[in-house]
Amino acid sequence: MTIRSVLIANRGEIAVRIIRAAKALGLHTVQVYSQADADSLAVRLADEAVEIGAPAARKSYLNVEAVLAAAKAKAVDAVHPGYGFLSENADFAEAVTAAGMVFVGPSAEAIRLLGDKVAARKVAKEAGVPTVPGSDGRVADAGEARAIVERIGLPVMIKAAAGGGGRGIRIVADMEEFERQFPQASAEAAAAFGDGGLYIEKVIERARHVEVQILGDGRNFVHCFERECSLQRRRQKVWEEAPAFGLTPSLRDKLCASAVALAKAVGYSGAGTVEYLYDEAAGAFYFIEVNTRIQVEHPVTEMVTGIDLVQEMLRIAGGAPLSVRQEDVAISGHAIECRINAEDPFRDFMPWPGTVEKLSVPEGHGIRFDTLLYGGYAVPPFYDSLLGKLIVHGADRADCLSRLRTALAKLEIQGIPTTIPLHVALAADADVAGGRFHTRFLEGWLETAFAARSGDKEVAR
Repeated sequence: MTIRSVLIANRGEIAVRIIRAAKALGLHTVQVYSQADADSLAVRLADEAVEIGAPAARKSYLNVEAVLAAAKAKAVDAVHPGYGFLSENADFAEAVTAAGMVFVGPSAEAIRLLGDKVAARKVAKEAGVPTVPGSDGRVADAGEARAIVERIGLPVMIKAAAGGGGRGIRIVADMEEFERQFPQASAEAAAAFGDGGLYIEKVIERARHVEVQILGDGRNFVHCFERECSLQRRRQKVWEEAPAFGLTPSLRDKLCASAVALAKAVGYSGAGTVEYLYDEAAGAFYFIEVNTRIQVEHPVTEMVTGIDLVQEMLRIAGGAPLSVRQEDVAISGHAIECRINAEDPFRDFMPWPGTVEKLSVPEGHGIRFDTLLYGGYAVPPFYDSLLGKLIVHGADRADCLSRLRTALAKLEIQGIPTTIPLHVALAADADVAGGRFHTRFLEGWLETAFAARSGDKEVAR
């Protein structure tokens, strides 16, 4: 099906990103918005915009009927879900297709299969992808889970089968804690995801979080190399890089080949990310999950490969084959992305909506700022606190860090607290510069290195 128009079923910086990619391809853009987002940058940039409901996400961006009604009213050819909200909702993808439109992403069947973490582990194993030691599937009850824990040893993670984005995970270090946490985890999973199913995974101590970007058109599949995502707070990514540092060529080849094997196993279509834990001490990697959507951190991959992933998604959705072959994909330099949130890092990262009184963005070769902001914009209190992403590209990691420090010093958002001071501190940290960190590094670091800088908070803001 030829795509001439696309509805963006999302908001914020990713909606702006999709609009710009679609317009570069000559597509007509339709932006849906809640009452709280009537004056958003995405609404201003789109060719048309349709209000779909009240500020609460469940009454607007998560309202399948409202989004579909807008798409039908504007007779669009395709719907791009972005990330979050309905992006990994198989029923929504199915409804879009049933309505005669194209869902910009994988099939509903692939979303269901890979969205179930247990089923995804099974597919990964069958495709020859290493998986973290743990249960082969959902555990039937606490007794089966207990036997697995006794076999693989503590500590372990109790994980929701339908979880994602770092949610639905509990780490237990002793059996008494396990007995207490298991039933609570099941109840919480049922409440949060509508599915109380659990599985067990061994905790890989001091692991790094490395993920591989994949693209597929259902017949052809490529990887766009990997990203380093180990700097996390409460299992939410804060800072991402491409490529991951310290990988041998052999390990990189195996890691990326395993992601392509998994994409082939499910006939993947669109952009997706295969996530892994990397045990640096052992030189081994283990599959975690697949995200069947564009990722927040996709720009670092774009910066080092030169591939516009969002445009590629739209082309594939329109029936075009992949525009690149694996041999065409190469890494050039290094890129780092800092997530800038409307949060006060000096007050335990409290969300802080409000009006942006002044916005000053650094410019120059190798600098990119993907954002929803403009001067005078009132950040609403109803949604995720992400304001934008500062992405910097350099000749290598050291050069990239140097350029990042300069860019951060020039990025100014006045009127509300942001996490810019956090990134200034990280970019100046010797352990970060040396690549001496893992997924649990940041929370301990915040108690020491960043806390010591709190006296400079007014200047840093």
